[in-house]
Amino acid sequence: MNITLLVPVYNEENALPLFWQATQQIAQQCPDITFSWLFVNDGSTDASLGWLKQRAQQHPHVQIVSLSRNFGKEAAVTAGLNFTSVQTDALIVMDADLQDPPNLIPLFIEKLREGFDVVYGVRENRKTDSWLKRTTAGLFYKAYNLLSDRPMPPHAGDCRLLSRRAVEALRMIPERERFMKGLFNWIGFKSISVPFTRQARAAGKTKWNYWQLWNFALQGITAGSTVLLRLWAYIGICISLAALLYAGWISLQKIIYGNPVSGYASLMVAILFCSGIQLISLGIIGEYLSRIFMESKQRPLYIVDEKINC
Repeated sequence: MNITLLVPVYNEENALPLFWQATQQIAQQCPDITFSWLFVNDGSTDASLGWLKQRAQQHPHVQIVSLSRNFGKEAAVTAGLNFTSVQTDALIVMDADLQDPPNLIPLFIEKLREGFDVVYGVRENRKTDSWLKRTTAGLFYKAYNLLSDRPMPPHAGDCRLLSRRAVEALRMIPERERFMKGLFNWIGFKSISVPFTRQARAAGKTKWNYWQLWNFALQGITAGSTVLLRLWAYIGICISLAALLYAGWISLQKIIYGNPVSGYASLMVAILFCSGIQLISLGIIGEYLSRIFMESKQRPLYIVDEKINC
């Protein structure tokens, strides 16, 4: 059996030697499996590419796809899917920072042999994250699953095994604004989860800040569902009905009791409330329009600068 480890890399010069050593030990424990490593250098500006080239010279099972600049993790994973060898029976996506422990690899392969096409790791807890990150992550999964037509397993990351036919199914998806967690889930096939405890980074610093995570969450929600567009239509109907009922109530008070019509304060509250609703709805429409705009350009998702052993 041939297994490929797909590893997106962005400025991981300190983590890569540790990752290499850990995965080499796992490979030695599985003598009946031929492992290969497919590193996708996502425009690293440190010594990551140089280290990878040294490994490729020494080990024929190491492949490198180096992108012309940093296109983002979603593009790097897609590049890896596209350059996976036809001899590969299954692909395992892993980060180089060792937060997803390599001892998941034998567990994933065991599930593959049981007949599963997609095997994904699910975090048992998020102790390594801050309180804010744990809370916002929980809210994201709840919001995504509430709005999406195909709910996503909570706290399932990118670390997963994909069978050959699952890889081929993902290759068929042409969209450019990609949310890989959603796409992994969208293709279907027989899937199973493997619980694990996510570790702290072995070296280096995270490349994600809260603003990037917020934009990533928006991309995921808008990529996975159009419910938000329909939702605001219903909200508009409800506000209109409420305004109609309130107008009738004011009219009755004027006719029956002679009460004066509410003044400036209530008028301003109504105007500001409706204006806020309109701006929010325009913002949501704008998010979807931006996705359409980016898709209509039909630019390539990534550009390859260099390939080694591919």
